[in-house]
Amino acid sequence: MPTTSLHHGDCLEVLASMSDACVDAVVTDPPYGLSFMGKGWDYQVPSVAIWEQCLRVLKPGGHLLAFAGTRTQHRMCVNIEDAGFEIRDMIAWVYGSGFPKSQNVGKAIDKAAGARGHDGHGFNAAGIGISNGGSKFRSDHPEYVKPQMITPEAQQWDGWGTALKPALEPITVARKPFSGTVAGNVLEHGTGAMNIDGCRVPGAKPKTIRGAGKRDGWGMQAQGLIEDDGKGRWPANLIHDGSDEVTQLFPDRASSGEYTKSLSKPELKKQIFGSNIGDDNRIKKNNYANEFGSAARFFYTAKASKDDRDKGNTHPTVKPTDLMAYLCRLVTPPGGIVLDPFMGSGTTGKAALSEGFSFIGIERDPEYYAICESRFDGAQIGLALAV
Repeated sequence: MPTTSLHHGDCLEVLASMSDACVDAVVTDPPYGLSFMGKGWDYQVPSVAIWEQCLRVLKPGGHLLAFAGTRTQHRMCVNIEDAGFEIRDMIAWVYGSGFPKSQNVGKAIDKAAGARGHDGHGFNAAGIGISNGGSKFRSDHPEYVKPQMITPEAQQWDGWGTALKPALEPITVARKPFSGTVAGNVLEHGTGAMNIDGCRVPGAKPKTIRGAGKRDGWGMQAQGLIEDDGKGRWPANLIHDGSDEVTQLFPDRASSGEYTKSLSKPELKKQIFGSNIGDDNRIKKNNYANEFGSAARFFYTAKASKDDRDKGNTHPTVKPTDLMAYLCRLVTPPGGIVLDPFMGSGTTGKAALSEGFSFIGIERDPEYYAICESRFDGAQIGLALAV
């Protein structure tokens, strides 16, 4: 039966009180070091000392998944590596809800020159209307009218800004080193591997391609024909939120299939394709060849829901529960324990429990910890799992 253990306090102190190798995975959305909204907890990325404690309480081969900001991902990743983790990969979380926090350079030049007209009401120094109040709308709003620059210098630099629109957050994929083989470590500790089949991306309906005979280890039949087992596509290191803004970035196209083992006999290719298909010795696997649509379908989609802000959740950086559930499922063995040393409002914990995992969460901010308590009715407070 999954259990929950919540801790109000500094994560370094709480982690230090936990036993060695007592958790199976760390899945967390830590501070990015961006001074987000002026919050004191976001002045710097977690220290090497914190990640060292995470390494210690993880079982050998246990995975760490840690979100970061694009500007400070390098510092986050280096600290994790310096703590002793092996960096395995990076997952890109792509979303369409970001808003550019960019300075309008032309507007700034007018302001520095004392030229009025950018006070949010669309009037120039003489009080003559120059727009319909463009500041009332986002720049992509259909009623938005771009404010007019006043000075010649501002007009020259109109359209220049200082930042791109945020649409991606990197997730460092790291693993605690272990001795021996992955197979041996999985048998001993249950950690070291990823749940590929449990995180596959749904694809075409299962379809069997003609053929018979013994498989050769590559998914090939004796006659060179292939059978689709319907498991879905291999999970990728890109996840998106399914928003129109994101899916429009991917072209609509028919699936071209996948390539598998090369064949050396031209007559076998001729048997299948009716020709030797030139110098291409590869045989095409057409599991999904009849699909058509946005290429975004090749990647896992995690959509936010209104439940992500249930019970008055006011935390400013809440992640979709579906996303956190997917990440927990990817790196946590059945019945395992997920640790989040930067619990925030507890979304990782809610996600872990929904997947049948136990959860240990740590949060220093009293406001956010109170939100966690309200979201985890009957939660066990203490260190019962840290043994």
